[in-house]
Amino acid sequence: MNTFVVLVEDHPGVLTRVSGLIRRRGFNIDSITVGHTETAGVSRMTIAVEADEFGARRIEANLYKLIEVLRVDNVTRRPSIFRELCILKVKTTPETRAQIFQLASVYRARIIDVSPESLVIEITGNEDKVQSLIDVLDPYGIVEMARTGRLAMLRGTGTASKPPEDEQDFGAAKAEEDLISHSV
Repeated sequence: MNTFVVLVEDHPGVLTRVSGLIRRRGFNIDSITVGHTETAGVSRMTIAVEADEFGARRIEANLYKLIEVLRVDNVTRRPSIFRELCILKVKTTPETRAQIFQLASVYRARIIDVSPESLVIEITGNEDKVQSLIDVLDPYGIVEMARTGRLAMLRGTGTASKPPEDEQDFGAAKAEEDLISHSV
């Protein structure tokens, strides 16, 4: 699994162009998340794609061909933090409610809504932790579930997605990357 952090201009249709490009190259997107960044007019995509090393380089090089793409970083092999948010609605009965509360506590999940016949649970963590809670709660009856997909951020002072503050530096860095990307 390769994880790309992609900075894009915040324009309508950019998500379609990015996902369409990856699809046309024959890769399946495992997850994609998009949100605003600390810079106005710039959105950050975290894209998880199953690809070998050559395929990952091909994806990165082709993303730079889109005019709205400002920067692409493959953070897969860099020291990074990967997280996912999941919200689950689980059926409850008076007999199972306490068990579900205990399970949520074990996973450090939060109960964010309570009704007579269901609980809504929020969990944040790596994909294994989220999937493990889903597997444990499945026998109780998951009524509804929403997952964000993978989010990634480099550890320490490094930033995967912030363009240089000086626009000229960013242009030089992009030109340097273009030389690399065209060789693939």
